[in-house]
Amino acid sequence: MHKRRPNAHSHISGAILVALLVTVMAMLLQLPLQAQEKQAAKTAPSTKITASVNKTAAPTSSDYVGSDTCITCHSDEQDRFKHTVMGKAFEHPKTEAEKLGCEGCHGPGKAHVEAGGGKDTIPIRFGTDSKNSVEEKNSACLTCHQKGARLFWQGSPHESRQLACVDCHNVKQAKNKSLSSDARFNTLLSSVETQSLKKDQPELCLSCHQMRRAQLLRSSHMPYREGKVTCSSCHNPHGSPYAKQLLQATVNENCLSCHTERRGPFLHEHPPVMENCLNCHDAHGSNNPQLLKVRAPRLCDSCHVSSRHPVQPQPLSSVKVFNRGCTNCHSAIHGSNHPSGSAFLR
Repeated sequence: MHKRRPNAHSHISGAILVALLVTVMAMLLQLPLQAQEKQAAKTAPSTKITASVNKTAAPTSSDYVGSDTCITCHSDEQDRFKHTVMGKAFEHPKTEAEKLGCEGCHGPGKAHVEAGGGKDTIPIRFGTDSKNSVEEKNSACLTCHQKGARLFWQGSPHESRQLACVDCHNVKQAKNKSLSSDARFNTLLSSVETQSLKKDQPELCLSCHQMRRAQLLRSSHMPYREGKVTCSSCHNPHGSPYAKQLLQATVNENCLSCHTERRGPFLHEHPPVMENCLNCHDAHGSNNPQLLKVRAPRLCDSCHVSSRHPVQPQPLSSVKVFNRGCTNCHSAIHGSNHPSGSAFLR
């Protein structure tokens, strides 16, 4: 009988098995040590954590003195505040923060009273000389105003640029409403939201967005000067999940909320129209008719090459261009439902 030679594969398998056993034994030995370290971390006193807890501890009920105590000295502010939207809401409080009155926004006033007054003893101040950070001032507002239009404030362009609520809003001064017929008919449906603004729209927005002011002064512009629209008709200044803080998901949806006759659906669609209104129009203002980016026929020639009509450049005074445009014939340029409207002629 021949003797059986040892198999090389059996040696390799045995070596792998030994290595696995050693690894498992090492892991089992480390488990008690890790458990002891976690237990020590839980039971060991931490002075840093204690200090941070004491620093951020919520004020107790004894730190609040009540709005009646505040009015004793600040009667002028109260006379103005009670006529505002927020002042009227505080007269009939619905939440715990509203029940605190003045201290709901400015923080507990016990230290301020005991010091006999002084600006530095007020926990949260909103004036131009306030030493509070933007986050501290905004957090006082967002305690109540955290839903609705303010839902996407965190991470919004205005929030990331350290814009404070009080930079645009003034809650302690009521606006004097005009009783003229123009003011009544041109007042926005969302006028409750704008009653606390320092300035009326769009002047408030244009104080920072200077480029938009220049565009809105062009010959063809959004009818904001006529009182028909304003900045918040298209944008949400408090933040939006969509680009450019738009109210709608896309530019087209934003435009079609007013220009419903352009919505369609059309039997024959014009691709650039369906893609984006901004392909042809400048939404804020233009020196060309109908808010066009380029005067016709050059606008159409930027896409339609010289396969049918001549598209060589011509001066504006040329007989080939003056008072002529593609839409003189292709009038249904946004789309057509006519069976023979593939060329948007009807």
